[in-house]
Amino acid sequence: MTIHIGICGVTGYTGFELVRLLASHPTAEIVFATSQTFAGQTLDAVYPQAPAIPLIAEGDAPYETADVVFLCLPHAASAATAVRALQAGCKVIDLSADFRLKDVATYEAWYKVSHPAPHLLETAVYGLTEWAREEIKTADLVACPGCYPTSILLPLKPLLSAGAVAGTVIADSKSGVSGAGRTPKQASHFVEVSDNLSPYSIGQSHRHWPEISQAMGWWAQPAPSLIFSPHLIPIPRGMLSTIYMPLAQGWDEAQVREALHEAYSAEPFIKLLPAGQHATVAHAIRTNRCAIGVQMGDPHTLILTSAIDNLTKGASGQAVQNMNVMFGVREDCGLGNADCGMNADRLPS
Repeated sequence: MTIHIGICGVTGYTGFELVRLLASHPTAEIVFATSQTFAGQTLDAVYPQAPAIPLIAEGDAPYETADVVFLCLPHAASAATAVRALQAGCKVIDLSADFRLKDVATYEAWYKVSHPAPHLLETAVYGLTEWAREEIKTADLVACPGCYPTSILLPLKPLLSAGAVAGTVIADSKSGVSGAGRTPKQASHFVEVSDNLSPYSIGQSHRHWPEISQAMGWWAQPAPSLIFSPHLIPIPRGMLSTIYMPLAQGWDEAQVREALHEAYSAEPFIKLLPAGQHATVAHAIRTNRCAIGVQMGDPHTLILTSAIDNLTKGASGQAVQNMNVMFGVREDCGLGNADCGMNADRLPS
């Protein structure tokens, strides 16, 4: 079986990461790739290490040739493209925020635009793969979680579902600069970032806050309050979240470990670290792995550390993982060796 793939917005960091991963996928064939800025050129003109994939304008995309389309586009633009791809009979995996929030008013309040396709919010599957496999198998539209939410929700989910969390959750998260995207911004310039560490949109003001809170509410009623403090650190990629929470009466470190082990011992991309080890960016960089460390801060306060690569498990790797589930192929296809070289035989000439 060959999975025919279209990528919209291939010249962003997540789009190129998809190309890098799909090059080692045994059943994947990229049939088109779009770029509004670089249409008419080839991808290697933008990323010298890339294959020479022809870049076309989005309006010229032959959706009918693809089985699945990955959307690596800005919010609002992504939803409109999803409608066109779905109408052409494609499955859609969206890496933007357009279908993550189920409530249209919440989306419009946080993203300051009218939602282009609110009728799709109800059926879009929130693609946190380890917890949505059955829904993903039959989905036409998957909304890939954001990078910060992935790093926070994966360690939290088993504990929320088990009633282990007794109060406010504080997530202190740090991301490499690629999380800011490829469009130049003053705050992400080298001179601004180097030798610096900057908090931004802290408390309850980052756009990923309602996404994380929404999922917490699916798994615990009432949902614990969330304080979320993201930071920008001077590395290209990688993400580390340190998560603090009060434990419910009767819970201790051993029970937390047992809950996480039961949830993730058979998961190929979740690594529960031994006692005494903390997750670091090095545990996850250029892999689709989430590494989780467990420690007590005091007898009643749990500290979790969670590391992912923001471009891989936090974006394109999770997207490929979701595609594999959709099409019934091995879940680690294209993800077993994230550092593999490009294979031009599987890419369009």
